[in-house]
Amino acid sequence: MTIDRASSNAPLSLSPQGRMWVERTRDSLSVEQKIAQLFILSSRQDTLEEVDWLAGFAPGGVHRFPTHDLEAAWSATRAQLDRSEVPLILSGDIEGGMLSASFATQIPNQMGIAACNDLDLTERLAHIVGKESRALGYSWSFTPVVDINQAFRNAVVGTRSYGADPERIINHASTYIRVLQSEGLAACAKHWPGDGIDDRDQHLSTSVNALSLDDWQQSFGRIFRAMIDAGVMTIMSGHIALPSYVRARYPDSGRDAFTPAAVSRLLNQDLLRDELGFRGLIVSDATVMGGLTSWMDRAAAVPAVIENGCDVFLFSREPREDMDHMLSGLREGRLSEQRLEEAVTRILSLKAALGLHRAAPEDRLPPLDALKAKLADDDHRKTARQAAGKSITLVKDSQALLPLDVQRHRRIVVIADEGWNFVSGAAPRSFDPLLEALKAKGHDLRFYDLENLPTRDDCDLLLYLVGQEATPAISHIYLDFTKLHGGSRLAMVQFNREIPTLLVSFGQPYYLYDAPNMSTCINAYSALPVVQEELALRLFGQQPFVGDSPVDPFCGMEQLRW
Repeated sequence: MTIDRASSNAPLSLSPQGRMWVERTRDSLSVEQKIAQLFILSSRQDTLEEVDWLAGFAPGGVHRFPTHDLEAAWSATRAQLDRSEVPLILSGDIEGGMLSASFATQIPNQMGIAACNDLDLTERLAHIVGKESRALGYSWSFTPVVDINQAFRNAVVGTRSYGADPERIINHASTYIRVLQSEGLAACAKHWPGDGIDDRDQHLSTSVNALSLDDWQQSFGRIFRAMIDAGVMTIMSGHIALPSYVRARYPDSGRDAFTPAAVSRLLNQDLLRDELGFRGLIVSDATVMGGLTSWMDRAAAVPAVIENGCDVFLFSREPREDMDHMLSGLREGRLSEQRLEEAVTRILSLKAALGLHRAAPEDRLPPLDALKAKLADDDHRKTARQAAGKSITLVKDSQALLPLDVQRHRRIVVIADEGWNFVSGAAPRSFDPLLEALKAKGHDLRFYDLENLPTRDDCDLLLYLVGQEATPAISHIYLDFTKLHGGSRLAMVQFNREIPTLLVSFGQPYYLYDAPNMSTCINAYSALPVVQEELALRLFGQQPFVGDSPVDPFCGMEQLRW
């Protein structure tokens, strides 16, 4: 399947045949069917009951979250494709890290990829994502994340970002877009107009990109222009405000300066389309998020998303109710017929650009045995392992602790917090691969016991393992010593001056902020088993640390360097 478009700088320009299909299909739909085409609903269960329920709404697309049973995923996907009269687009947050499907090649998250600082490797990883995602039936990946990781307390940008440097973000994201779309998937740059400046989470409240307009133009403006130049087919409009742009147009805008982008005509139409020249499809971020639901009531928000420039409405707790809200907005003049027609034309054009109108279900999803052969083959796993090892970053080792040696560090006490993930189908978390590697080298391991605190007499190394990748709805990043040490009083007990201590993060890169006096720190960015296996080789001195941190792990504070 090849992407059907006339030129790389016009993402949704179609061949005459594709345009004819779009117009014929659009004009054949009732108003209610057109409204349904604007909705991307979510699938989490891989059951035929859920497939039937979703099919009853005849949505434009279904967003598939990761699951663990390949056969069930195949059956549900095939049923979804079979039961759609208008070709269904299947989307996913295919971001790597612990969001990797267990039956596909597990690759690092974006921060881990950026730490490799190797565009050839980024290209090869993007081919893997494209080939395997296409084989699984996906047509649209809500990646890459092009947010700037600047606010180090921001828990939701974190490891999903390529880092803090706009140039590195542009280089990796442009490469990823080019390759992913060459494999027949639509890419999606997110989150417009740019997250990571505010340390709050738009899943919980409307966040604010507080940059001056000049600073925004030099950072996020430059990034999104580069994504458009790279031919990105879609952009996700977030629940993020950009008051500097609104006030430049309307100095007395008051509360309206903080309108989230998903319902801002100024940001979607005036800035993104008219000034930056984007011609592709704009999808809202999830409309169930607090950044939108706390801003305006549901009946007003549903039609406002489309009226103010988004072409696709993402997720719904009550699809029938939201579709009725959209229809009421149309009848009452809060959603214009022109915007409805434009939005329907764009989602159908995306489907045509991806060739979905020409593809039978069996073309989009191979038989199960053939699918298995396309997933996680030896070459793909070899590339993923190379990236996993290359990403691991030695932040500091001012006590010359490394490499570990069983004679000096035989007795290890482990203090662990595996973290969790907002996405129910994310890979299960465990530090077993690393711990088993340590045991195999002859180290004696025991877990921290608050009734029997470690001392220099019974412990040669204190090993902190934390595994929290970027995750919605946890508000802020921090090293929770109350949880790690078993209580608020024990949180004040710090061991690192008495016992050699190693802090390893399999997630966020900023934990030194809460532990500035820990002398040895490693950032591994995700807890994938292959990452842990590659870390063990580096802890034992069998491979070098070559990861190049995409952010400042010292948070701009000299204290943390020592």
